[in-house]
Amino acid sequence: MKIIKRPAQWDTERKKFRGNSLGFVPTMGALHEGHLSLIRRSLKENDLTCVSIFVNRTQFNDKKDLINYPRPLKKDIVKLRKEKVDFLFLPAFAEIYPDKYRFRILENRKSRLLCGAHRPGHFEGVLTVVMKLLNIINPDRAYFGEKDFQQYMLVKEMTEAFFMKTKIISCPIVRETSGLAASSRNRLLGPKEKPLAPFLYKALKMRKSDEDVKKYLENRGFKVDYVERKWGRRLAAAWLGKVRLIDNVKI
Repeated sequence: MKIIKRPAQWDTERKKFRGNSLGFVPTMGALHEGHLSLIRRSLKENDLTCVSIFVNRTQFNDKKDLINYPRPLKKDIVKLRKEKVDFLFLPAFAEIYPDKYRFRILENRKSRLLCGAHRPGHFEGVLTVVMKLLNIINPDRAYFGEKDFQQYMLVKEMTEAFFMKTKIISCPIVRETSGLAASSRNRLLGPKEKPLAPFLYKALKMRKSDEDVKKYLENRGFKVDYVERKWGRRLAAAWLGKVRLIDNVKI
């Protein structure tokens, strides 16, 4: 696996394998089975695969969340090498934001709902960094998990709106044996919160109203941001202690 740190360095590498299909999996690191499922699909469907690790500070509306975000880079590199990934793109903030976040991507409808309503500026940061990464890497396909379903929809629609050639591929949610959706933030759950976390998935599958599901979660110690049906899914975000969990199920 070759580690690339600068866009100009990637441009040189990209020219060497022109004609080969390229898959791309953008991540913020702290890799788990959900990420690995995306990577494995890219490896299967493309000649070459590039994974990026970049903790994008512009999408964090809470500075404490950014500070606490796990960064086990050495372990992540070991995992990527084990999967036989071809390239790791590992840029610094200045490489991605030479403009210091002066130029941004705005979406004025879906990004204001659900997570967007509770995390001001979040999707602005997400869409901006994804646009930058797709322009740098220029992949044939990019892979996104359905756990962040709102994010997946916005990224897909952004690429279509700007006539970008990268195809956005959605991949199913990977769950722990308890039913809890795989997430980098799961490792931040304390011994008291971890056994409660799977109730989020259990609640979403209940044949009850959204309001009843919200009450069910609150009675078990969750602080609920939302439980809502949209886009053929029931989606939810809720806090356990200092950890914000999101999940969704098909209706």
